[in-house]
Amino acid sequence: MEQPIFTTRAHVFQIDPSTKKNWVPASKQAVTVSYFYDSTRNSYRIISVDGSKVIINSTITPNMTFTKTSQKFGQWADSRANTVFGLGFPSEQHLAKFAEKFTEVKEAAKVAKDKSQDKMETSSNHSQESGRGTPSSTQASSFNGTDDEKISHVEPEDVVLQSENNRLKAAVEQGNTNAKKWETELQTLRDGNARLVDSLNEANASVETWKKQVLICQEESTHLRNKIASLETQSNEVNQEKETNSRLTSRVKELEADLQDKDLELENLRKQAEIIPQLMGECDGITEKLKAAERKNGELEARVEALQKDVEEKQQQQGSLKRELKKMTDTLDGKLDELQEFRQGLSKLGTD
Repeated sequence: MEQPIFTTRAHVFQIDPSTKKNWVPASKQAVTVSYFYDSTRNSYRIISVDGSKVIINSTITPNMTFTKTSQKFGQWADSRANTVFGLGFPSEQHLAKFAEKFTEVKEAAKVAKDKSQDKMETSSNHSQESGRGTPSSTQASSFNGTDDEKISHVEPEDVVLQSENNRLKAAVEQGNTNAKKWETELQTLRDGNARLVDSLNEANASVETWKKQVLICQEESTHLRNKIASLETQSNEVNQEKETNSRLTSRVKELEADLQDKDLELENLRKQAEIIPQLMGECDGITEKLKAAERKNGELEARVEALQKDVEEKQQQQGSLKRELKKMTDTLDGKLDELQEFRQGLSKLGTD
């Protein structure tokens, strides 16, 4: 019975069998990846299942190596499955734990292999002594058991031979494939060599032609050098004239720039001169408006002074009216007091 001893989650990839370079995703999302230990066979496997599909079924052997290719990605090669598995982890810590477990399981597999070899030697010696009785009993038990029981009763030597046989078959198939590929490459190289030979013959035939052309070119080169010497002498004179012309040209450009600046200033002055009559008219209108405002201000000041005088007169009249009203109030109070006394006197007379 196999039992999981370590479980994690990761994105599973497999190497592209055609290019052996690109990674092909084996799962659309992160899946569970587990280490399993088979106590019956004393073996370790890495198993991952996506739904009902088994995407990793790799038996760990002592010669396997887990390589970290980045902070979150690692890979190992499985020669039995003839592929390379890659795992993308969510963090660097998950990758470190998986790699540590891989090393631990690899060492355990190595120990198990050593023990298996010791048992094989012991069983082979025992089988030589006991004859053929044991294989027949093993065969009988394998016919009566299930598939798992059949596998568990197979001798370790048969397991090793079967794995070696599978590996050799895969190597032979790979060799046949490589042989066909090498034959194709060899034919391609032969065709290329034939083309190269033809090109070499053509090149040899054209060498003489090139030599003649080189001699002609040398004569022309000598003639051209003499001509270049005379042209250099003329060029020095031309350079002096060019320098003089360049200085004159720069001076002309400076004068043209100054002229453009003056033209701009003149144009600005003309525009300002055109605006001046309009500004004068506006100034006259503003002056008239100012005078009219001053006149209105004078009239308003006169009105304010008249109103102030009226207010003062009204205040004086109001003060005199208040004084007269007070006098009348005082007189009325006296009359009321006299009337009160008169009433009291009448009441006394009535009583008498």
